[in-house]
Amino acid sequence: MKILLVVDDEVGITDALTDLLSEEGYLVLVARNGKDGLKRIAEKRPDLVLLDYMMPVMDGREMLLALRADPAYQDLPVLLMSAMPRSSIPPDCKPSAFLRKPFELDQLLMEVGRLLAG
Repeated sequence: MKILLVVDDEVGITDALTDLLSEEGYLVLVARNGKDGLKRIAEKRPDLVLLDYMMPVMDGREMLLALRADPAYQDLPVLLMSAMPRSSIPPDCKPSAFLRKPFELDQLLMEVGRLLAG
């Protein structure tokens, strides 16, 4: 069973994604900010991270930069999600894929499947 980590500070989003992705057969872990996300990854490495860009404590950019700087996690696929357009995200923030909120659930499932396959 593939493990997904959803990192988002909005409970409604994490609950909805957990329900949807669990129904698709994934084991879903949740963290409320980047700092907690890094801790969860160290405890149980996921196959994919779904990462919100704007969060308190440690935002998505900071978490992604920390993952890319660590040789153990450089290749971990990260799907970055944000209400901001991709062009507003700094160039040093290099996710595996990007989804603009709000997104269609079919679009999310397609990206998750693509990232896990590749």
